[in-house]
Amino acid sequence: MATGRTHRPATRSRGIPEATVARLPLYLRALTALSERSVPTVSSEELAAAAGVNSAKLRKDFSYLGSYGTRGVGYDVEYLVYQISRELGLTQDWPVVIVGIGNLGAALANYGGFASRGFRVAALIDADPAMAGKPVAGIPVQHADELEKIIEDNGVSIGVIATPAGAAQPVCDRLVAAGVTSILNFAPTVLTVPDGVDVRKVDLSIELQILAFHEQRKAGEEAAAEGAAQAAGPRSETADKGPDGDVPAVMPA
Repeated sequence: MATGRTHRPATRSRGIPEATVARLPLYLRALTALSERSVPTVSSEELAAAAGVNSAKLRKDFSYLGSYGTRGVGYDVEYLVYQISRELGLTQDWPVVIVGIGNLGAALANYGGFASRGFRVAALIDADPAMAGKPVAGIPVQHADELEKIIEDNGVSIGVIATPAGAAQPVCDRLVAAGVTSILNFAPTVLTVPDGVDVRKVDLSIELQILAFHEQRKAGEEAAAEGAAQAAGPRSETADKGPDGDVPAVMPA
């Protein structure tokens, strides 16, 4: 099986927009769920709803893949799973190293979704000598001194950083110098990398802060609505009466 070091995804050469690339995993997740339920075909509307996008955007995205579906039938689920997996480079083996085996790194090592999506955890690396040799998810942790050799021996091109913030940039520099060209960063810091190296950042605290903002805004809107309702008060009986206080007579048609 080919490794990640010698093969790159076809998306860039095919000119697929980055926004479309970012949605392909959403489509793949929805399609995989359909496949597991033995659903043979799916309409663009159904798949778009499952992926959380609108159907027009989905059809546009799939046009970049050369997939247009069949009118009245929809899209072949199994073929789309293969097609998107191929575009994302998931039909080949991608060895991955995880650096920093604390609570988060250990949780990532135990995540079963890597193997099922074409990613093989080739090594777990930590700077703590006491961690060396300890098995995590059935894989013995190796010391950070071996990082460059591990990357070379396993043909690694994707690295995952789960270290404390202060150690992230030095680890990143070593990964890049050793030949890693894609990095998934869980450390709470911004990494500086040269051209040709892709970095994806996952910051749980930022995501929670964004949710907190939306919760605060919703609470403010609810308070404003309640205040407006209280200001309006009960409907006055005089509002329906005529100029002399009498209820207006119904005029004949």
